[in-house]
Amino acid sequence: MSIVFRNANGWLLDACSLVDKGVQLCNVTSERKAASGKSHFKCCFKHECFQILKSHVSVKSSCTVTTNDSTVSDAALRRSENKTTVDCKPSKKRKRKRNDLNQGEIDSLAFHHKIRSAILEGTKSLVDAGLSCEYLSEVNDAREGPLPSQECNLAALCDMAKELPLVSEHGEDPVQFIESEDGCSTTHLDLFTRITENCMDFAMEVMLMGEKYIIPPRCAFLLSDFARMQPLVGYGRFFDLIVLDPPWENKSVKRSGRYSFLPSSQLKRLPVPLLASTGCVVVTWVTNRPSHLRFVRDELYPHWGVEVLAEWFWVKVTRSGEYVFPLDSPHKKPYEVLVLGRYRGCGHHSHSSLRKTELPMEEQRVIVSVPSALHSHKPSLSGQYSQHVLVPPTAS
Repeated sequence: MSIVFRNANGWLLDACSLVDKGVQLCNVTSERKAASGKSHFKCCFKHECFQILKSHVSVKSSCTVTTNDSTVSDAALRRSENKTTVDCKPSKKRKRKRNDLNQGEIDSLAFHHKIRSAILEGTKSLVDAGLSCEYLSEVNDAREGPLPSQECNLAALCDMAKELPLVSEHGEDPVQFIESEDGCSTTHLDLFTRITENCMDFAMEVMLMGEKYIIPPRCAFLLSDFARMQPLVGYGRFFDLIVLDPPWENKSVKRSGRYSFLPSSQLKRLPVPLLASTGCVVVTWVTNRPSHLRFVRDELYPHWGVEVLAEWFWVKVTRSGEYVFPLDSPHKKPYEVLVLGRYRGCGHHSHSSLRKTELPMEEQRVIVSVPSALHSHKPSLSGQYSQHVLVPPTAS
């Protein structure tokens, strides 16, 4: 199961198992059926992507920062249960004075100091539970093998959507279904200007742009640029849960050129009010940069009519339960922040006659899991959020 353990602090997740549950039974392409004679096959995610066995060591930083209400020193922050700080020689490329931090670094250290105890306590309780049930193991004989190719040619083609006319301009249906004829799936799909939907109760193997992909059961997607969201708006459905993982601007992305980042102000163009049902839970993944967190809380959510309710933390650990980075690393942290809110707007779809009841949402929770080695691969968290989504009241 995807939830290994839960307590008052949060959840310990088996992210790989959650992916496997959605694609265990998969319908094959016509080519595979002709070769094997079978219409279905069992499918699973590559488990070696979750064989994170060792934590990373970060270079020590020496600094003291004074905030409005406390003094934060790296010597104090480096104290962590069962962890050893490794002192490395400073890089010759960059030398700083002892207290020479910019405002962003000061804010980051202050934010870390504020949430540190909650993350430390919550993670320890969940990791201890994982070790007790042997989902996590302090002694692990597994070896980290080579990772599968991370290339996805479809993502690189999203820019094409900017140049293509929308189907609505030609009066066509904005939705296309992955049809199944005797176990065969279609290969002629318009991925960039129409919603693609698998309405089957099983996953579908399809050929898209010359490559095979697995489409989970009962799901739909739009492969497009964020400025071309009209097909999704025209889909005619409103959602009780919207999760966003924006390509935030950061130094690492600029250096690697791994993907194009999006200026924060452009996120306001996303048509969340046109997609959210009244009371919809909106969740946004945020990097550990205080300016991004402030933007979501103080500008983005108010712009959409979303009330900020909670901050949760995804803590990444190894198979033995250690943080993937030292908790007090001055560079990369072993956690990411999720900002949760609820849509309070009164859009054109608020006429629904179905009365719904909101469940309370905890202000802070910790989600612990072994992360995927694939870059920026987030765990699916819909199961955890489902208890906070609007639900119909019990019939009297």
